[in-house]
Amino acid sequence: MATALICLEIGLKEAPTSGWLSITGGGLFVVASISAAFFIWRSLCTSSPLVDLRNFQDRNFLVGSTLSFVLGIGLFGSVYMMPVFLAFVRGHNALEIGMTMLVTGIAQLCTAPIAVALEKRIDPRLLSAAGFTLFAVGIGMSAWQDPTTDFDAMFWPQVVRGVSIMFCLLPPTRLALGTLSADHVPDASGLFNLMRNLGGAIGIALIDTVIYTRSELLGQRIWNGLEKGNLAVAEYVGVPTAIVAGHQGSFDEQTTATLDPLVQTAATVRALNEAWAMIAVMTFLAILLIPFARNVASKAGRLESSRHF
Repeated sequence: MATALICLEIGLKEAPTSGWLSITGGGLFVVASISAAFFIWRSLCTSSPLVDLRNFQDRNFLVGSTLSFVLGIGLFGSVYMMPVFLAFVRGHNALEIGMTMLVTGIAQLCTAPIAVALEKRIDPRLLSAAGFTLFAVGIGMSAWQDPTTDFDAMFWPQVVRGVSIMFCLLPPTRLALGTLSADHVPDASGLFNLMRNLGGAIGIALIDTVIYTRSELLGQRIWNGLEKGNLAVAEYVGVPTAIVAGHQGSFDEQTTATLDPLVQTAATVRALNEAWAMIAVMTFLAILLIPFARNVASKAGRLESSRHF
């Protein structure tokens, strides 16, 4: 298990730069796969495994763990991409980045009591669907950034994501663990949390892959637009329209050197937007799994049933 997770984590870190099928990345993934296969076989063949993987046989736990995995992609991915944008595009320092990202935490803190109250009374499948829908919308709202985007434009997407996070955490947890017997909950809880962290690691690797592989192509498209005198592209990049208006063909060396940092920044922003859109789609698709889960009695309902008994 340790070998599989270590190789997987290092492979995910190296894959975006060295390539997913490179000798380094591919070799690490092969070792991780072999180690994981042996660990799974060993866990299923012994009566007292280190981790009871049979919990995945429970349909609710499988659905809840998948939701946790997808939440990890969106949660860790959004917390990763915002500092990248604010630091490398907007040039903010650590304190400024922290003050900007504080919005999500405040929204989450304000929503927590409401989420806890509703989680005790409403079908976790409905709350999970609402939470992931809202979370997908909040992520998708960040897929339209430009090089001038800052706190004002980031405010409402963060509010939407902050409000939805507790509904993506509490109901799926009850959905995953609510049908298991008490002796299975410790192992299941560990696996449930592992799925979220694993989703975060894979999500960040996918985001880095999009940034590294798409930035150059998107930058070339921006150059093509500028060389054709496209004023809309010039406005997006932040190039003075006087330089681009009526221009056709390549720029001279001095102009190219002046425009290159602006083009690279704009290409990074568009690559980040594609990564935001990718995560939003993945988060929305996770909602399709929720109908396969069985209903779990609310805490209030279980207490009422015990009183009648």
